[in-house]
Amino acid sequence: MSIPATPATPAGAAHAASWNAREVPGPAPVVDGVWAVPVPLNGHPLRSVTVFLIETGGGLVLVDAGYRHRSCWESFQASLATIGHRVESIGAVLLTHNHPDHVGFAARVREISGAQVVMGRADDFATMHATRGDFLTQLRASLELTGAPAAVVEEMYADALTVAVHDENLALDVALTAATDLAFGGVTIHAVPTPGHTYGHFVYYDTRGLVFTGDTMMAEGPTQLAIVSRPGDDPAGDLFASLARIRDLGATVACPAHQYPYGDVAARAGALAAYHRAEVETAHALAGPGDTAWDVARRMTWRKPWDELGRGTKRFNLVHTLALLGHRQP
Repeated sequence: MSIPATPATPAGAAHAASWNAREVPGPAPVVDGVWAVPVPLNGHPLRSVTVFLIETGGGLVLVDAGYRHRSCWESFQASLATIGHRVESIGAVLLTHNHPDHVGFAARVREISGAQVVMGRADDFATMHATRGDFLTQLRASLELTGAPAAVVEEMYADALTVAVHDENLALDVALTAATDLAFGGVTIHAVPTPGHTYGHFVYYDTRGLVFTGDTMMAEGPTQLAIVSRPGDDPAGDLFASLARIRDLGATVACPAHQYPYGDVAARAGALAAYHRAEVETAHALAGPGDTAWDVARRMTWRKPWDELGRGTKRFNLVHTLALLGHRQP
């Protein structure tokens, strides 16, 4: 499958222009009282993760928290100073999900400001370890479920050991289990469960019309599906339900953790759902009797032919294919 050709409409031309120029922009307002703060990911192909600051009468609310790396922390502090804020003013940290570029300095913010750290219970590390195991345990299970040759599984797993820098020890103050209204000094934010990219992913809908989408719905490109590590996992089905929830929120601006804020939120949700449904159909059409995800992934159309992909990209595409094959459309 090719990448969806039509990106969403940028909410701010400068931020989108910086993304397309492969630059990391400085902090910029999304609307009055809400700031997009890109944090550089030095040496990472994603270039940056965007955290968001919401000004409220009860202090600042931070959405997501970058990598746990000195350069990220220093950049974040410098950006705060640029817009006239300090870490000490942050009263809450709302995490969309538990990937390392999102939870990184949440604990450090809490140490300084006493902020509450909030995330979905299914992505809480203690809960995840008790139900699914740590990330590497899940990854090995997923790779083995793909039917890839044992040597390929070992190579891909060994590669992951070098990049999966993830402490997985963050303790939450609030673990979300369902849609929840959060009130902060006159600002109401709806926490909405949106699994698919991870099993405990949440988005946060600011009633002024903004939705902070984490990695569920970027302005360009598809959504990476969660790792299938247990029988019955269906991240594609989860994603379809999550996109419908986001579509129906009534948001006018989406604020993803990568790329740039954009409008046409409902249309983007619909376009992504259609793209991934077509992916599911293609994967099933390519699967013959007895075929595994390993067989099908090598027949799918990616950005480059399979043999030209790097091993890390092959790993992502392989576990994504496993998730596509695990979904049965009605």
